[in-house]
Amino acid sequence: MKITLDWLKEHLDGAFDVADVVAALNRIGHEVEGVENPAAKFAGFRVAKVLTAERHPQADKLQVLTVDTGDAGAPLTVVCGAPNARAGLIGVLGLPGAVVPANGMELKVAAVRGVESNGMMCSTRELELGDDHDGIIELPEDAPIGTPFADYSGAGDPVIDISITPNRQDCMGVRGIARDLAAAGLGTLKPLDIPTIAGEGAPATKIRTDDPEGCPAFFGRTISGVTNGTAPEWMRRRLEAVGQRSISALVDISNYVMFDLGRPSHIYDRAQLTGALVARRARDGETATALNGKEYALTDTMTVLADDSGVHDIAGIMGGEHSGCSETTTDVLLEIAYFTPERIALTGQALGLASDARSRFERGVDPAFLDDATAIITAHVLAICGGTPSAVTRAGAPPAEVKTVDYDPALSATLGGIAIAPERQQEILAALGFSVTDNGGRWRVAVPSWRRDVDGAPDIVEEVARITGFDAVASVPLPRTDGVAKPTATAEQLTERRVRRAAATAGFDEAVTWSFISESDAAPFGGGTWSLANPISEDLKVMRPSLLPGLLAAAQRNQNRGANSIRLFEIGRRYLSDAEHPTLAVLMAGDKSARGWQAGKAAPFDAFDAKAAALALLEAAGAPADRLQVMEAVTAGSIWHPGQSGTLRLGPKAVLAEFGALHPLLTRHFDVDGPVMAVQVFLDAIPVKRASGPARAAFAPPALQSVRRDFAFLAPASLTAADLVRAVRGADKAAIVDARLFDRFAGQGVPEGQVSLAVEVELQPLEKSFTDAELKAITDKVVAAVAKVGAVLRG
Repeated sequence: MKITLDWLKEHLDGAFDVADVVAALNRIGHEVEGVENPAAKFAGFRVAKVLTAERHPQADKLQVLTVDTGDAGAPLTVVCGAPNARAGLIGVLGLPGAVVPANGMELKVAAVRGVESNGMMCSTRELELGDDHDGIIELPEDAPIGTPFADYSGAGDPVIDISITPNRQDCMGVRGIARDLAAAGLGTLKPLDIPTIAGEGAPATKIRTDDPEGCPAFFGRTISGVTNGTAPEWMRRRLEAVGQRSISALVDISNYVMFDLGRPSHIYDRAQLTGALVARRARDGETATALNGKEYALTDTMTVLADDSGVHDIAGIMGGEHSGCSETTTDVLLEIAYFTPERIALTGQALGLASDARSRFERGVDPAFLDDATAIITAHVLAICGGTPSAVTRAGAPPAEVKTVDYDPALSATLGGIAIAPERQQEILAALGFSVTDNGGRWRVAVPSWRRDVDGAPDIVEEVARITGFDAVASVPLPRTDGVAKPTATAEQLTERRVRRAAATAGFDEAVTWSFISESDAAPFGGGTWSLANPISEDLKVMRPSLLPGLLAAAQRNQNRGANSIRLFEIGRRYLSDAEHPTLAVLMAGDKSARGWQAGKAAPFDAFDAKAAALALLEAAGAPADRLQVMEAVTAGSIWHPGQSGTLRLGPKAVLAEFGALHPLLTRHFDVDGPVMAVQVFLDAIPVKRASGPARAAFAPPALQSVRRDFAFLAPASLTAADLVRAVRGADKAAIVDARLFDRFAGQGVPEGQVSLAVEVELQPLEKSFTDAELKAITDKVVAAVAKVGAVLRG
């Protein structure tokens, strides 16, 4: 919601500046997102008068002007190509150093076809004041020469951008904000002037509501003999300041009252209506072409405004293209209605249609303000466009019952944490529009019609507390029991802490990405099971089935900004059909090591880097990393590269992690360059440790030195080294404490289809050193164990 300081002072009496307004708004719960000074873009532009205009000696379409800038010195020479440039014209001159708002060009002294030009005479488009670019701006003859254009145009009025929370529908207009500021002590709220306009005769166009559930009240009147010209300059200036383009007097009046008082309305050209205008349910198959030029398919769950020829408006959201006012409009129908907020919200969601009117109606406009709004809008139309109004027709009745709340003023201290005197609470509530009846200490508070969000005593506490200031809440420490606090972290939280620390120690940067992704990004991962019916964006619609889309998007952004080596990890949840699954994802892209004089070219990441990361993280999580089996990826060929990916399993079915190179089609979808390695560790699949028993004995190093023996085996090329090493370790669990692969060879001397795998085995004697016979027995066990997996000792 944007307002200007000048506009605010229409409703608020007092001596205050923009800094006072910003401080007060933030203090009472209306966060100010920014303050813009429109005058800043007009720095260097001033009102100037053309003294002479002569044809350029080197160009027929250019003129050489002498321009009076109001300074004591000689007039400036300016080259201009505008057809309306002439002696005596008063316009806007951009001086050297000024920046043209429309294109960001800085004006400089420059020669144009051999004639020096000391600035530029500006058009409305160049100053972003309109679309006219056929000539330069022509100001009135009494415009003061030399005056900064920002001062002359009134652009010095600061624009304040306020974030209004969804529950504060009453502050969707300038007056609502002024009311809150007055309650906070910043000025006095001016009384609202409600004109009395009786009207002559019945409306020429009848109105009614056939959908009391969606449109309980429909008020209207006709005005004949209007002239739809241009709105007054003050109205146009305020609308444009808050981002609303000026269209015509009638349209601007409707928009002005919406932003001023939070009350949307619509003005129809009666010449475009056939018969009565009726609020009714749409019929399945009907369509409506809205003011944005788009056609919408309607259903019978939606409220529309229609006449005998068909639907004109999507009620409470957007008017129809064919019934809007134009410069030829002479007779109009003013429509003021109350639409049920829930109906407006569901219709807007179904159509994907947003508007300023919808944002107010779906929050709930003041149901008791229909008559007053009708009178105010009518008065604006008569003052600006003229005409003769009819009497007001009132179809239905708005839900304007008075809501009352039982309230104990002591709740401000017990519930709000601020002790506020009852007298002060009454002052605050009265300033906000509430009325209080004191029944011996128990209050009966009548809620104003514009405060749909107030339902009970806690809401009253919030009102008096926020106006007083939440900074008045005392800082009180929470009660604490004596002794050492018991640990509160769960086993799952402790696991996440360990793997987070391990990933960071390994050089990965933690990323936090959205839990929602687009449907297209979820598709390669099998699609998302859960989707939002009303997402804030189509790119944030599906609850992620994997953490990799977020990391891939982050990698793409990093690459676009010149990152050569990307190492990211994230701990979060995957949302599948059965439950949420805690997961750790790792992504590596770009260079593993930079180019250098020793290694030459930069080395990229490969699948073995992903496997090493997966094993290290699983070990940090408490998984038995030395007993895991390497098997093919579950989803190979979809997100994983076939032949460069795998899974780590504890048994054939218990998949603890996936690792490897991502499929090129997937990386191309996310626009990430080069091979990309990734890991997904499924934290909830890691076996939970049993409850700890008695503490084990302290570690004591063995008394005897270990013995190492090297073995070379011939194995089928299809045998994984991990299976071979696992077989070696299991040959004699008492004597063999470690086994690791240190060489792999295929080529001359090795039969085709086989590889040579060399394993170092570490043996640890316990009570006495091994004898030759014992070592041979262990060797025989190793050879027998590997024979079971298809390997033989190489001769």
